[in-house]
Amino acid sequence: MRALAAVPVPEPVDDPIRVRAFESGDEARWELFVDGCESATFFHRIGWRAILENVFRHRCHYLLATRAEALCGVLPLAEVKTRLFGHALVSLPFCVYGGPAANDADTERALVAAAAELAETLAVDHLELRNRTTKCAGWPRQDLYVTFRKAITADADANLRAIPRKQRAMVRKGIARNLRSEIDDTPERFFDLYADNVHRHGTPPLSRRYFAALLDTFGNSCRILTVCTPDGRAVSSVLSFHFRDEVLPYYAGDTPDARALAANDFKYWELMRLACAAGVRWFDYGRSKRDSGSYDFKRNWGFEASPLSYEYRLLKRGDVPQNNPANARYSTLMAVWRRLPRPLVNAIGPMIVRGLG
Repeated sequence: MRALAAVPVPEPVDDPIRVRAFESGDEARWELFVDGCESATFFHRIGWRAILENVFRHRCHYLLATRAEALCGVLPLAEVKTRLFGHALVSLPFCVYGGPAANDADTERALVAAAAELAETLAVDHLELRNRTTKCAGWPRQDLYVTFRKAITADADANLRAIPRKQRAMVRKGIARNLRSEIDDTPERFFDLYADNVHRHGTPPLSRRYFAALLDTFGNSCRILTVCTPDGRAVSSVLSFHFRDEVLPYYAGDTPDARALAANDFKYWELMRLACAAGVRWFDYGRSKRDSGSYDFKRNWGFEASPLSYEYRLLKRGDVPQNNPANARYSTLMAVWRRLPRPLVNAIGPMIVRGLG
């Protein structure tokens, strides 16, 4: 009897990755994925979409990747179009981290490819992905920014001892001056300190409405800590984001005498102390420009800088945009801005800064 010919068994085929646009009703699914995705950050949370559209009037283009109907990646994008600063597709304006958050490299590549195709369809000048790690090795890159992240323990005294001696002395100075911290439910005190601070630095402020929207949208995940003198005068304040087991101080402001009072040092120590007591295990000091004052301040706390990979697909321009205070072309404008009255800069500043992102 003749043996039967062997029937070849086909190799298993992975389910294809499909990328589609965000749709109404995807909110809960998106948020659940971000909460569980290792590469996702606070800035991937779905609440940013409404803020970017309603506060800044930027059109959002959020992308989802699925495999066999299961969500496997997301990429938040917003279209920034202004006369002053051009036309861009960014992940994500006003956020220091962005880019694709995905379960695997194939999904990342599919999301980036879809974003690049969308950028061409929208005819933007460039596509910008604000990644914490390199995703598109061949793309031009912004080499200006670094981030500072460090693990903290549940032992407040151990965290204090981990701060280098000179900086620790400043923290103790603030404690000795009987400074105290308070948690604010509204952005009023914070905004006054923040707006005064950015005015002194010659940059336009974001709007009070924006900070109110952050508090309303993210609830307990967005908190304001304000430092006061013993007589109740607010001298320093910070708005922080909380995501999983990390805290990210993001916006800050202070009075001109805050440095002499050691109020800023006390402020960040109080934030760290309260965070570790609440079970937070990572302190993310956020983004700074290389060789800036904030860069040096964070290094003095014992934090090591990690470069950020801001990557660009250049379509209608030949170089990476430099819309930041380090650009020498803005120095004269910044000097003029410092001399303008506060009510005026608070009124027109948000209209300018919406295009910077």
